Amino acid sequence: MNEHYYKIQIMESGKKEIDFGAIAAPEVLKKMESRTEGLTAAEAERRLAASGKNEIAQARESHVVWEFLSYFKNPFIVILLAAAAVSAFMGEIASAVIVALMAVLSVALDFFEEYSAGRAAKKLKETVKSTACVIRGGKQHEIKTANIVPGDIIFLNAGDLVPADARVISAKDLFVDQSALTGESFPCEKGENGQSAGGSDRHMLFFGTSVISGEATAVVVRTGRKTEFGKIASVLAKPAIKSEFEIGTAKFGAFIARVVIYLVLFIFFFNVLRHLGSGDQFQYRVVQSFLFAVAIAVGMTPELLPMIVSVTMARGSIKMSKKGVIVKKLSAIPNFGGMDVLCTDKTGTLTENKITLVTYTDINGKIDETVLENAYVNSYYQTGIENPLDKALMNFKKINAARFKKIDELPFDFERRIMSVIVSEGKKHALIAKGSPESIFCKCAFYRSGGKRLKFGAEARALARQQYHRLSEGGNRVLAVAAKKIKIAQETYSKEDESGLDLIGFVSFFDPPKAGAKDVLRQLNSIGIEIKIITGDNELVTQKICRDVELTVKGILTGKEIDRMTDQALPALVWKTTIFARCSPIQKNRVIAALRCRGDIVGYMGDGINDAPSLKSADVGISVNNAVDVAKEAADIVLTQKDLAVIKDGVLEGRKVFGNTMKYIMMGMSSNFGNMFSAAGAVMFLPFLPALPTQLLLNNFLYDSSQLAISADNVDAEWLKKPRRWNLDFIKKFMYFFGPVSSIFDFLTFFVLFNLFSASEGLFQTGWFMESLATQVLVVHVIRTQRVPFLQSRASKFLTAGSFVVVMLGWAIPYTPVGAFFKFQPLPLSLLLVIAAIVVGYLVLAEAAKRIFYKRYFKLL
Repeated sequence: MNEHYYKIQIMESGKKEIDFGAIAAPEVLKKMESRTEGLTAAEAERRLAASGKNEIAQARESHVVWEFLSYFKNPFIVILLAAAAVSAFMGEIASAVIVALMAVLSVALDFFEEYSAGRAAKKLKETVKSTACVIRGGKQHEIKTANIVPGDIIFLNAGDLVPADARVISAKDLFVDQSALTGESFPCEKGENGQSAGGSDRHMLFFGTSVISGEATAVVVRTGRKTEFGKIASVLAKPAIKSEFEIGTAKFGAFIARVVIYLVLFIFFFNVLRHLGSGDQFQYRVVQSFLFAVAIAVGMTPELLPMIVSVTMARGSIKMSKKGVIVKKLSAIPNFGGMDVLCTDKTGTLTENKITLVTYTDINGKIDETVLENAYVNSYYQTGIENPLDKALMNFKKINAARFKKIDELPFDFERRIMSVIVSEGKKHALIAKGSPESIFCKCAFYRSGGKRLKFGAEARALARQQYHRLSEGGNRVLAVAAKKIKIAQETYSKEDESGLDLIGFVSFFDPPKAGAKDVLRQLNSIGIEIKIITGDNELVTQKICRDVELTVKGILTGKEIDRMTDQALPALVWKTTIFARCSPIQKNRVIAALRCRGDIVGYMGDGINDAPSLKSADVGISVNNAVDVAKEAADIVLTQKDLAVIKDGVLEGRKVFGNTMKYIMMGMSSNFGNMFSAAGAVMFLPFLPALPTQLLLNNFLYDSSQLAISADNVDAEWLKKPRRWNLDFIKKFMYFFGPVSSIFDFLTFFVLFNLFSASEGLFQTGWFMESLATQVLVVHVIRTQRVPFLQSRASKFLTAGSFVVVMLGWAIPYTPVGAFFKFQPLPLSLLLVIAAIVVGYLVLAEAAKRIFYKRYFKLL
């Protein structure tokens, strides 16, 4: 059995591939050595081992050792190791060992924090992996799409993503969106037999496309990189578009690199020039100067930034998951926090999503059982997109629809906005249509009222429209019902048959406003998020719901009005519009693009097939766990329940992530830049280096260790009140303002040590090490908040404990045997007290400077 199967695989990998669409379905089953009952579990396992996972890019799990080694690619770690090698070559073995040890410890610190957080985040992502329905051993099973193999029999419904290239075996009113693969804007009809303009492709389903309506059974013929989508992806693989947060991080990194290069070159070359005439000591001085410059560069660079960001986001994703927000893409978290516009449908967000049928009337507003019966039969026999309105009809009242026989079906699509079934009762045939009133009106030539069939002229049309508006203004979702008798039966029917209909009446549904929606909308508004409603429903219903939940409506645009606008004109109107009604998927997408064009960070919440393009286009695509596959696949974030309250919690968590990231950057810029500036000044007048390279690296290691807890720090309520974004101008001003403040106290320390205490080289270096470490580590309590630290705003217990423990440990080292290894000398009590006073003075001045800075430059409170 397997020998022939493997031959097929070999043929597929050659230059000439089999056109499975040109072969009859039974023959394809035979070639794939499959059957309609599906493969056995054992055979599926063997084929999975032979063909590999059904993935475009097969992600290989790296061994933990290789993952650890990959962290040594950090450019600053490479510089440290190179510096260690140079030291060893020059005979400075002790320095070489210490520098190398610091590099390894820094990598280990980075790796273990990020690795553990990454593993936890990965487990969360597993919960939203796409699944597919396969038939194995004659039974349907839900399996991960990655485990589908050639020969599998798959079953597809509206809303499903096609999980592999497959040949249709049987189909019913099957329409597929192939735009992801071919760029076609209109759905493509698929079937198991017959020919069409589409040729053999009419019988093929391709990986990455989605089912718009209908259902199908198909046999998988290609998986993974062998699929049509996989071939294109392998040739045209493009890097993912960077988020605003990632772009901001890159710009910040480039800025820091420039500052570091200029200052390091100055320090190194000035030091070298000073020691040109030092004879035998020159080589030693050059090596020390080089190592000192490298150590300063490492100290200045926020090398933990990538780890702080990734760990903070990973921990944030775990917290968000506990609040019902599953993050598929970690880089979406800062965008989630920066989101200032949220676009959503009203159903399930502003309303309870508990739709009930409330009326069934003719165009005069009279209850009419004929309307209900026709609507019921239409819903009973439709097999396309699952619709809550159809469920409400079916649950309202049981009607004997079995007396009719279904002949054909014209599935719903988003352009036509009508769904029709053709049924027979004995020898009588009829077409029954149900859909958007505007669309149905265009198809009607007559209307029925009081048992009479009358001309649907201008007066009747106005009456029907008036009744439709009256029902809609009450907050009801309204569908029109129409029908016509078919005199001559046909084998198949098309959209052209939806003409000359009799308007029978309206069925209207009510979905009550969600309890608590008012409060949630107020809360979202209070944190700077504007809600915009983009819906396929009409503006009257949407406006009524908005009034009920007290959502202020600034303006209304309909899909038709959007179509009349250019892409240049639309952005000018979207900002002052709250309701976008009767929108098709393309129109929704244009609204999203127009909002982004204005500079807004836009979130879009959707769960249907028609929401997929908008989910992809938005800065943050938000879907729900029970959404169709194509929507979940397009989303960045998946909610366990469709609730705006859950979004609010997720947004606040996203802002906390960004807030804690900014704390690390601001703190590093205030102290690191100051230290570097101080070192540049010190080499100009001191006869020795203000610190040995190994001492600087130890300082940097202890400092970085104290900052790991920033990712779990508390964030002030003021920071959460509005969306936050990267602001490089703010960071530069902060660095230029606070750096000199730090340097003032460094120079004061230099004066006290060198002039008042006449400190030796070792004593001087020890004194600056202790002062520098304490000011660098403890200033986080000042910088992390605009409030008064400890009194009005307290850091998390981990950050508080970590900062004080690190300072105590660093101050204890000179009094231990380890201190001698780093060439430290114990400070006398009098000098120790002076250093402590300088640290306290720095923290007081830093607090005063903080208040001046925010008052002058950036008022965030």
